[in-house]
Amino acid sequence: MDEHTKHWLLLGREHYQKREFDRAEPLLRQVLEKSDRLADVHDMLGVICHARGNFAQAEHHFERALAINPSYTEAALNLAVTNNDRGKYEAARQIYARIRTLASDGATALDPFARGKIANMHAEVAQAYADAGMVHDAIIEYDRAVRLCPQFADLRTKLGTLLRETGDLSRAREQYQAAIEARPTYVPARVQYGVTLLALGENDAAAEQWQTALELDSDNVPARMYLRILQAESSHAAP
Repeated sequence: MDEHTKHWLLLGREHYQKREFDRAEPLLRQVLEKSDRLADVHDMLGVICHARGNFAQAEHHFERALAINPSYTEAALNLAVTNNDRGKYEAARQIYARIRTLASDGATALDPFARGKIANMHAEVAQAYADAGMVHDAIIEYDRAVRLCPQFADLRTKLGTLLRETGDLSRAREQYQAAIEARPTYVPARVQYGVTLLALGENDAAAEQWQTALELDSDNVPARMYLRILQAESSHAAP
């Protein structure tokens, strides 16, 4: 995230906390134009839209926040309230039930929202290390994030890619497999898993991952390009 975007995010959060929604919204939307992976930005925009009676747009933002961070309890509660306001009572009931299940999970003393927030903080530190070329330190931070939230497919995918860069293909493979198991429709995990399988000499398995990625996202350029390259090499190698 560049300095301008960080500045917009800081100001946007300040105005939001003061309930200055008219000033917060344009700043937060500028942040989204630069990065669509910030769950709390979507949650804040959802609250703003809900306050204005735009329930459909609020629902969109809360759902997006939960897609980024499935353990985001606050966004889940906000989505449940919005569903109630839209007459989607069964959907709201299911969300409340899921929140209660997460809260009663004795596997960790941390609230799911806290776990997700801390995991994302570790991920931000990891990305800073990676940007500075300190790959091993980045791996340590991503590993901490994954331990907190093993269901976050995006964090596992990033960890797997860094592990592959260090030559640890076996651990990279484990991370991609876990990411796909947690979220089968997460295309970046399948694309990167295919790259790793290719590096391991498992061409057919790599092609299968890229083909699945294209079935999920027909416009995915990397998957389409990798498949073409693999097919071209296979045709040249044929007698």
